[in-house]
Amino acid sequence: MVFQEFLCYNIENRDAFKCFREEPYPLEQAEAQAVWGLTVKREGDGSCGAPFSQGPGRHGIFAPCGGSEGIVLQETSYRLSDPSAVKSLLARHGFTFSKSLGQNFLINPSVCPRMAEECGAGPGVGVLEVGPGIGVLTVELAKRAEKVVSIELDKRLLPVLHETLGNHPNAKVVNDDVLKVDLQRLLQEEFAGMDVVVCANLPYYITSPVIMRLLEERLPIQALTVMVQKEAAQRLCAPPGTRACGAVSVAVQYYAEPRVLFQVSRGSFLPPPNVDSTVIRLDVREQPLIRVPDEKRFFALVKAAFGQRRKTILNAVSAGLSVPKEQVSNACATTGISPTARAEQLSMEQLAALCCAIESK
Repeated sequence: MVFQEFLCYNIENRDAFKCFREEPYPLEQAEAQAVWGLTVKREGDGSCGAPFSQGPGRHGIFAPCGGSEGIVLQETSYRLSDPSAVKSLLARHGFTFSKSLGQNFLINPSVCPRMAEECGAGPGVGVLEVGPGIGVLTVELAKRAEKVVSIELDKRLLPVLHETLGNHPNAKVVNDDVLKVDLQRLLQEEFAGMDVVVCANLPYYITSPVIMRLLEERLPIQALTVMVQKEAAQRLCAPPGTRACGAVSVAVQYYAEPRVLFQVSRGSFLPPPNVDSTVIRLDVREQPLIRVPDEKRFFALVKAAFGQRRKTILNAVSAGLSVPKEQVSNACATTGISPTARAEQLSMEQLAALCCAIESK
């Protein structure tokens, strides 16, 4: 004997509840009348095949009628990878995209499940998400993780997320600015006793500031799995001593081990951006890659060295740190670094040695 689970509707008290029925009613005809992403209130006597709504995420259609205890329903879910469903959802909430906030929502159904798997979400793991949008990635994370906390700046998205995350009580949305919120306190309060990872489709305009804040504050985070613009990913993952390397490359690899996971085409978003994206993972190091006496001075030198890429290390560092050229030249001689070298030609160890030599002169 085979039983199938349904969502039933009690006619008397109008409560939705789970029920089981042998040989369930066929739903094909009713399904054809449903509108995905559309939530409407029950009207009239709940005619067979009519849409219904029973709170956030609890929406579906009345199946062919029968029985006296209630009307059998099919519970549906949001197809957030369907552009028409997403547009309908946003239209009902009066939402319009904001270019200033870099809002491009994922609609490729294969990307978010893969990101959720790659980030390490699972039992006993708490996930911090930045910029959940309409909750496409959030849903996949909530299916796997112990708890998900998403930081969303745009308060217009809060009612949308309340609806799309209605079936996931382990997902929480915090309306705040990730660059201003007390992250240390947030992680302590929300993820006590859990391993913590970050997983996010980062808005393009704050990619580097967000990543650097998460790394520099030495938060109890094991890894960051983030989607960024393709060119940004190349810079973030470029090893020191290579042409693509920049100041942010050095900083990221000082704190973490970066690697590219997979590519995402621009057509995977709504609205589509003008560039392709890349998903990368940064595994946070227990200790920085190298030891430096003063991190603040070290990163000041790195910023100066890469600040004017066409200049030699001698001229760039001298101008950037307001240090006499003779002092920088002597430091180069001490460390065996050619004063005519460019910053991208130096390893992280050489940059650290140059910093120490300049300070000792």
